[in-house]
This record gives sequence, structure tokens and C-alpha cells, in this order.
Amino acid sequence: GHPEAMSSIRQDRTASTHPVQIRTAAVPTSLADDDAWALHAVAALERTVQDRTWGHHDLAYEALESLVKLRDERYTHRRQLVAVTADRPRDVLGAAVLRLPERGNTHLVEVDVLVHPGHDGCGIDDALLAAALDVARERGRRTVILSSEHPGEPAVHDPAALTPPTGSGRVSRTDPGAALAIRAGFRLEQAERHSVLPLPAAPEALARLRNSAPDGDYRAITWIDRCPEQWVEEFARLETRMSIDAPNAGLELVEDPWDAPRIRAAEASIVESGRGCLVTAVEHVPTRTLAGFTMVEYPHESPEVVFQQDTLVVREHRGWRLGLLAKAVNLEHLARLRPHAKRLHTWNAAENSPMLAINVALGFVPTGVYGMWQRHLG
Repeated sequence: GHPEAMSSIRQDRTASTHPVQIRTAAVPTSLADDDAWALHAVAALERTVQDRTWGHHDLAYEALESLVKLRDERYTHRRQLVAVTADRPRDVLGAAVLRLPERGNTHLVEVDVLVHPGHDGCGIDDALLAAALDVARERGRRTVILSSEHPGEPAVHDPAALTPPTGSGRVSRTDPGAALAIRAGFRLEQAERHSVLPLPAAPEALARLRNSAPDGDYRAITWIDRCPEQWVEEFARLETRMSIDAPNAGLELVEDPWDAPRIRAAEASIVESGRGCLVTAVEHVPTRTLAGFTMVEYPHESPEVVFQQDTLVVREHRGWRLGLLAKAVNLEHLARLRPHAKRLHTWNAAENSPMLAINVALGFVPTGVYGMWQRHLG
């Protein structure tokens, strides 16, 4: 590893007497550069936080993935803010990761806040979020969406349980991420269920589920890393639909337009980040159009881990079990492509009962909840 990467986790537990400073992480040309220290430190911080929250760090971004995303600003401007002190300017006590869409949703900023477990309750999260809101205002954004992570889900009668207006899913208002959001005037709009499928999925079960979907008018098409040229415009149409067809509760999200160049840019970014992707789309044969798709990504350096990305069946083709078809076929291909994979992580809106039913049928097990909070900036 990089020597600076360890600085964020070699903390002594005594609070510094110096006030916390919020700095913007540089975007280095390579991870070997001296000014890449912040990216390495944030990656190490995220592993530490994830280990505490989930008992593993499957979900932590590597420094390379962050660098690739930070350097490409065509569709999303990203920024990392780090909390340090003057006496230890490279010991990262916390971080805020900001995403500012540049095509659709240009009114919006998405924020994640991380604080080192040794520095909880010191106001670092409040300082980072306040700095993130300042960035939002500077860039003319009027809506901020903040996420919080919750292992497990509180019981309905738990006095700390908070339910979004959708009525689906709960988070505990006493968890640090929720408490931060409430202090900063955010409102819980949506709960997302985080589920994990133990891999490999049973081949007989996948075959049974695949065969339960209709044949005739529909057929599955699978590709690795790069969409075939004949389908790239259709795939872009589906990604555009994904931005508005997925349940968004009260989150103020508008259509995010995709085209063929954006598909190619996303594919290149995945490969450059050290990941692969596997996509199964469903063709509506009579019209030669795509009715839906599902996609997973996998880090090449972590053979046990797979992430479910977008899944969509467009509204006019729903009711034919096409989501189940796409996912079952994709999992059959995944078993051959990544034979050592052990865990597939997915996130779904708690009110998205059709997709949750598919995941339960496939064997996904709920493990926690992500809270999606929103605030309007005056």
C-alpha cells in the first residue's frame, strides 16, 4: 500500500487541541503523486468505517476508483472534502464525498459523510456537512440529498424508528448518520433495503426461474464490459428511463439523459477503475427494441465481491416476469465468469415491492437500510 494510506487509521484516541480544518482533496494525475495522499487516506477511512458498520469493507471504494471518477467531469462533477487538523494535516479524521450531476439533475448535490470511529461525537460530521452545503450553494445547487447507513432495521414499535412518507422501511433516528441529517434540517424521504445474495446461486433454482418467464416475444442478450454496437442506442434509452422509472419517493430527481457516448464513457470508466461488468438485456423481438436489462459490476482484485447495479423493465413491458428472466440469466453467466464470487450486494427502494419480490425469489437476504434524506437550500 501507499505509506500515506495508513495515516488515517493510525489514530491515537486523544482529541487534538487544534481546530478541525476542512480541505478539498486534490485530484492528482496518478496515485503515486504526493498530492494523492488524501485519496489514499479517504479510501482507508472508508474501509475502517465500513468494517465498523457492516463487519466487512466490500462496499468501500478503492483510491483508483475514486481517482477515475474525480478526473472525468463530463457527466458528474465530484469532490472530496477531508477533515484534518493543523498539527496533523494528513491525518484524515473524516470526509465528505460530493456528486454534482452535470446533464440532468443540475439542481442537485448528493453527499456521503464519513467520520473515523475514534472521532465520533466531536462535531466533525457537522463541519463536513456544512462545508458540503457551502459547495452546493457556490455551484448554484438548491437541493441536497444525503445518505445514511444502518445495519439492521428497528422494530415498528421502537421509539427511535423513523419511517419515510412512503411508509416503507425504517431507520433508527439515533444512528449517527440519521442524527446528523436531523440536526442539519434534512427530511427522510426514502428507505433503501440493502440485501446480499450468497453466491453461487443454486443452478436448478435459476433454471426454474428463467423458464418461468415467457418465451416467444422476448429473448435475453448478454454482454461483458461493452454493449454491442447494434444495441448501444437502445441501452442508452433504457438508462435514461432508469433515472425516472425507478421509485424515487419524494426525492426531487428528474430525467438524466443518456446517449451512446455516455454509455461508452461509463464502460471505459468501469474498466479503468479495475472492474468488470456483466449485462443481460431483454429484447422484444417483434419490435427489435430492448424491454429491460440488469447489470452487475465486480472488482477484479476482490474475486468474492459483486455489486448489483441498475435493473429496469420499462413500464410498457411489465407483468411478464422479465426482471426475473434478466436476473436469472445474468446470474447463470456470472457463475461461469466469476466462479469464486461469494456475495452479491444490492440496494432497492423499500417501496419497490415487485423488485424486492424478485430478489427474495432469487435468495437475497436483507442486511440493512440506507436512509435517503433531502434538504432544500434557501
